[in-house]
Amino acid sequence: MACRSDRPGACQCNRDPVNSILFQMLNSGGTTKTNLHQHICNSDRGCPCDRNRKVLLKNPDVTCKKASDVLLKTVTFIRNLPSFYQLLQEDQVLLVRQCWTPLFVLGLAQEQVAFEWEELSMPSLLKQILLNQPSNAGDITLASDAGVPFKEVQRLQTFLHKLWNLDICTKEYAYLKGMVLFNPRIRGMRFPQYVQTLQLEAQHTLMEFTSMMQNMSQVRFTRMLEALDILKAIDSKVITELFFRPISGEINLEDLLLETLFFN
Repeated sequence: MACRSDRPGACQCNRDPVNSILFQMLNSGGTTKTNLHQHICNSDRGCPCDRNRKVLLKNPDVTCKKASDVLLKTVTFIRNLPSFYQLLQEDQVLLVRQCWTPLFVLGLAQEQVAFEWEELSMPSLLKQILLNQPSNAGDITLASDAGVPFKEVQRLQTFLHKLWNLDICTKEYAYLKGMVLFNPRIRGMRFPQYVQTLQLEAQHTLMEFTSMMQNMSQVRFTRMLEALDILKAIDSKVITELFFRPISGEINLEDLLLETLFFN
């Protein structure tokens, strides 16, 4: 007796794959895909789309050039701090390795570096298998390694806009950078107490300057500290991938900064 594919629970061997729901979902460009997306997004588990999205710079040539300029200014800022060079070189190296990313991001904010991104189109291996399409494993691997998570870029842009909304001046940026650079909580520091003294000095000076220049000093100062909390969560790998890999390829920015600071 031949199998019947129209009965619930019956063998599906003779079922036309072109008429299957999964096939139609993968091939549809409109309603089915939209309804599926809405169904997932409305579920209690939340929408997984943002977690899986990856993005690239829309105009990497322009933005990466601006980012390189900001990195050079970051080096200049560190070089112009006598208190930094009074530390043991071991502590200097630790501070640069751990703090270059937040310093650089503060530089992006100070230089008003806005950027646009575009979503990375990831090839679907499942779709290629089900639709019997030829696939190139190398291309899929390269595509999966490219781009940065959308949520990370979203966090970065949130931080930038918070500072831009505060309209921070040059001196305030300098004090914020001092607070970020002199981080006594880095493991392995030889003289964390002295580094903490430098950080507290920068924080106290910022508070005094803000109270002198602004009527609502405490509110403004608190908002700056809140923005710094977001800054702590920004990953150096994301910054490297987004702003430097498109023009420099694989590069170790920590080593490059250390070489620039100590051997040039």
